Amino acid sequence: MNKYLAQKIAEETNYLFQAEAIEKMLEKPKHDELGDIAFPCFQLAKFLRKAPPIIAAELAEQLINPAFEKINVVGGYINFFLNKSQVMNEIIPVILKQQQNYGQKEQSFENVVIDFSSPNIAKPFSMGHLRSTVIGNALANISEKNGYDAVRVNHLGDWGTQFGKLIVAYRLWGEKGAIEKAPIKELLKLYVKFHEEAENNDALNNDARAAFKALENGDLEENSLWKWFKDASLDEFQSIYELLNIHFDTFEGEAFYNDKMADIITQLKEKELLKLSDGANVVELDNMPPCLITKQDGASLYATRDLAAAFYRQKTYSPKKVLYVVGNEQSLHFQQLFHVLKKMDANWAEHLSHVGFGMILKDGKKMSTRKGHVILLKDVLEEAINTAKGNITEKNPTLLNKDDVAKKVGVGAVIFNDLKNYRSNDIEFSLEQMLHFEGETGPYVQYTFARICSMLEKASLQYHDDVIKITLTDNAWPTVVLLANYPNIISEAFEQMDPSLIAKFALQLAKAFNKFYATTKILAPDDSINSRLALCKSTSIVLQDCLNLLGIEAPEKM
Repeated sequence: MNKYLAQKIAEETNYLFQAEAIEKMLEKPKHDELGDIAFPCFQLAKFLRKAPPIIAAELAEQLINPAFEKINVVGGYINFFLNKSQVMNEIIPVILKQQQNYGQKEQSFENVVIDFSSPNIAKPFSMGHLRSTVIGNALANISEKNGYDAVRVNHLGDWGTQFGKLIVAYRLWGEKGAIEKAPIKELLKLYVKFHEEAENNDALNNDARAAFKALENGDLEENSLWKWFKDASLDEFQSIYELLNIHFDTFEGEAFYNDKMADIITQLKEKELLKLSDGANVVELDNMPPCLITKQDGASLYATRDLAAAFYRQKTYSPKKVLYVVGNEQSLHFQQLFHVLKKMDANWAEHLSHVGFGMILKDGKKMSTRKGHVILLKDVLEEAINTAKGNITEKNPTLLNKDDVAKKVGVGAVIFNDLKNYRSNDIEFSLEQMLHFEGETGPYVQYTFARICSMLEKASLQYHDDVIKITLTDNAWPTVVLLANYPNIISEAFEQMDPSLIAKFALQLAKAFNKFYATTKILAPDDSINSRLALCKSTSIVLQDCLNLLGIEAPEKM
């Protein structure tokens, strides 16, 4: 309806604004009694040289349509009241027919590459990695819902000077048996000890740089240690990904591009972009610091590998978009990266986007692996699952498959707690809040879905999909309006790269349905029972799809 209305307004105003721009101006009134859609005429005033109330009154006469029960003009606003019966009988049958395909955009056969998660090898998978992992996974799911093929890339942090530090630390203080028994735990201890000792002994940093340079030069002993650290880390990471139900198409980390950087440096030289600065090679940029390509000792940097990765992905996937789901603190790095690519005449660089996000803070401070201030994601997930199991045991002791449901609810609570927040905002870590199973939480949405499944199971003898005509009372209308708007939310979440739009919508839909449930005898055996059950079924389909897009499973019983 929004698209139709935007097109009509554009036509009636001789395309002062295109329909796409008009559609963005349409609003949802703050109060239901003001209507379902509102159009403010203030932006048209300076072009039409009329007062907004006059424009609104004139436009309203041209927009009369059976799709609207009535159109009111209030000041400079046109308020549209949708024809409830018409909308109900258009939307609900479509959802029942399309099921999980409701809102699915036509397949474009174009790739969207999402670079996300990207934990550092030989370091624990902490709460700090949660945001990139779940935001990236949700964006991949949302991309697919919008008709694209998502390429999920885990750009592992498996190269860099930190490995020189670990190699030095292992040789000074490491015990092979202890590392074999608990690799990540012991490697973290070594990493923290290195930084503690290096504060008073700068020679250790020189030793680390030398060790990393030897690693880059292919030294067999250094490479053997590096591979050991990497394999141990991947095993632990994989257990986390399995718990989160997240998969990747490739684990092409930084080391994958070691043999591809020389070509990048050659291209930069040929285009006369590489400049010498204090012994290092840089690309000078306008209005920002130069981009460092190689250090004084010739060692490569993040930018060098990211340039190689960008060219490799363009050649391999020909993507429509490439999304880098990396924290806000790396904004300058990606601005530099994209500018260097443009200087290299890579026209496709305009399709690259940094999808930044805020930090998870502990007591208002950033978590630091170097100082050992880290909360392990696995510990949080396990505690969430145990808390969920305790709640389920207390409230539904006869429930079968408690462990499976507890896993879905506990993990879902952690994921939803992150994704309900706008990604650019910082989040204060609070285990108590994260595991709260009431209010604006994932378990609340899951429970609403499970409640509907239970009702449909009870009504199985009365309910059938082929409803001829939907007849519902006004208290169902807020739920219907949300269901009708779901395809727009899917589009907006992709355009804005913002999974929180899906999470917030799911909460709105669950709240609207629960109000309907609280004021309606859904299973009352009257002529409208099938219409009410059709609404229930439609709501369950969309709630489950919302959760799926966020990477959360929806148990049918809780």
